Amino acid sequence: MQSIFKKAKRIVFKFGTNALSADDGSLALSRLYSFMEDIAVLHQQGKEILIVTSGAVGVGRRILGLSGQEDGVSFKQACAAVGQTSLMKTYEDGFRDLGIVAAQVLLTEDDFSNRSRYLSLRDTLGRLLELKCIPVINQNDTVSPNELRGYKEKGVKVCFGDNDKLSALVASGMDADLLCIMSDVEGLYNADPRKDKKATLIHQVKGVTEEIEALGFCASSRGRGGMKTKLEAAKVVTRCGAAMIIAYGKKHGAVGEVFGPSFKGTLFLPVEDLPGKKAWLAYATNVTGSIKINAGAKKALCEKGSSLLPAGVVDVTGDFEPGDTVAIYDASGKEVARGLANYSASDSRKIMGCRSEEIAKKIGFKNYDELIHRDNIVLL
Repeated sequence: MQSIFKKAKRIVFKFGTNALSADDGSLALSRLYSFMEDIAVLHQQGKEILIVTSGAVGVGRRILGLSGQEDGVSFKQACAAVGQTSLMKTYEDGFRDLGIVAAQVLLTEDDFSNRSRYLSLRDTLGRLLELKCIPVINQNDTVSPNELRGYKEKGVKVCFGDNDKLSALVASGMDADLLCIMSDVEGLYNADPRKDKKATLIHQVKGVTEEIEALGFCASSRGRGGMKTKLEAAKVVTRCGAAMIIAYGKKHGAVGEVFGPSFKGTLFLPVEDLPGKKAWLAYATNVTGSIKINAGAKKALCEKGSSLLPAGVVDVTGDFEPGDTVAIYDASGKEVARGLANYSASDSRKIMGCRSEEIAKKIGFKNYDELIHRDNIVLL
């Protein structure tokens, strides 16, 4: 376990709201400064560090004197706008005192789902690391409220709705070796430790199976994530060739302990190394619709690596255009793949169930034989 940590060259740290908060909800300044001191030591060892931070909404509430009962999206956006400046100043001042330059990066889901913006983001973060800076990253809640309210539109899935998933996308997109999620729990347990006193810590996981996913539990009162979203992050990171840990972060020196002999937490081992475009397609794009396929089409996709032909489609949901990402479901409703559509949702409905030679008759043209080409499909 320690060999993985020591060999890690590029590391992403995710600090959740609970890890950064005191019992009264205020920012735990001395704890955060201890995190920065530990990170500075790693930085001096030549490791490249990126931080994904929560806490802007909570900091903003306290600055504005709000009770926490105001739950509307606009209230949270206002709190984020106020709190983000104070939160970032804390990072900036703390790292400056340690001889390190911090850089603020605020992101929305479109910065990932749009391929050109995604590549530009990679270049920018890479250059900041070359300049020995530490990027401090957060979702731009003020202009992108999806994290604050959830996304309910039928057939649509945004690529991240919490900072656990955001940290996973940063780690996978930047080819990080390790993602460290510092939380208010010591790791993954075989039951919810808040309810079951006999729950035991799982020290190592290889593959986020359905059994492992079933161990996810809900967020606390302050956070928006919870174990469920951390397991979703682990699935992304480990499929993209990196390791991930969940460790207890509500104490001084927690970051340093991760890299010491007294580490206690859960390590998720890498299980795959998806190529860059496949990783982007699987996890960093916004899904704007869905396609349900029959058993024959599922077998062709999953066992033979075939393209998806219209004949294998039984239902189309959503409102997507050519080039948009769609989710592919089997007859039982399980998402088995994602891909880039060759035809719009309206045209896909007209040609579903048809043979490829019938496409032109149905919609008046035929640009492709396939609804989704195999080069633009990634299995989940």
